[in-house]
Amino acid sequence: MKLYGLIGFPLSHSFSKRYFTEKFQKENITDCQFELFEIPKAELLLEIIKKYPSLRGVTVTIPHKKAVIPLLQSLDESAQKVGAVNVIKILPNKSLRGYNSDYYGFKESLQKYLRPDIKQALILGTGGASLAVRAALADLGLEYIFVSRNPENIQDESISDFCISYKDLTEEIIQAYPLIINCSPVGTYPNIHDCPNIPYEFLSRHHILYDLVYNPENTLFMQKGQQQGATTLNGLEMLYKQAEKAWQIWNEDNL
Repeated sequence: MKLYGLIGFPLSHSFSKRYFTEKFQKENITDCQFELFEIPKAELLLEIIKKYPSLRGVTVTIPHKKAVIPLLQSLDESAQKVGAVNVIKILPNKSLRGYNSDYYGFKESLQKYLRPDIKQALILGTGGASLAVRAALADLGLEYIFVSRNPENIQDESISDFCISYKDLTEEIIQAYPLIINCSPVGTYPNIHDCPNIPYEFLSRHHILYDLVYNPENTLFMQKGQQQGATTLNGLEMLYKQAEKAWQIWNEDNL
C-alpha cells in the first residue's frame, strides 16, 4: 500500500485527506491511502519517514512551508522560484525533493480572470502562500506590493522592501491596485466575521478580490467586495488544482 500524507500544525480543518480519499475511491485507486501527520516542528517529518517506509510523498501546510527546506536534498524550479515548499516527493533512494504546487494552482486559477488593464496587485499577508502568489504574479507580468500588520518586523528583505502597512492603504493605492489577494488566514472558519482591514469603500466593479481562504466559500472579505461591485474568487479552484498537481508530481517519472 502506497502512503501519502499532509504535514502541518494544526490540521483540524484539513481538506486534503477527504479530497484524496474520495479521489482514490472515484478513480478505483486501491493501492493508495492518505493520512494526516500533525507535527508541531517540521523536523519531525524525518521520524515519520522512518516510521512509515511506504510513504511516497507529503503535502505541506502552515507553518512548515519554509521550515522543511533545510530537510530536503533538492528543490524543483517551482520551489526555488517561490522560496517555499508545499509538496515533498520521497524518491526511491529516500532523498527528499521539494516542489511548490500552490504557485501552479494560483496562477492557473487566476489567469482567466485577468484583464489587460490589471497591471498591479496587493498581496495581503506575508506567509508561505504569499510567496507562491508573488512568484505567479511576477510570471504574469504584474507588479505587486505586500501588505502586513507589522511590516517593520519582516526579516526577509525580498518582502520588506516591497511592503506597506494596512494603515497606509489610501484611496489612491486601492484604485491603482485593482487586484487584491488575501493570503492571510483572516476570515477562515470559525472566525467567519473577520476580514482583512482594508478600506472597502474605495473598491469598485473594476476590482478583483481573490481570497485564498475556502472555508467559508463566501468570506466576509468577498462579501464586502461584492457590495462594491467587485469580482470575487475564493481559494477552492486553486486548492483543487494544487492537489492534482501534487498527485502528478508524486507519480511522474523520477528526475
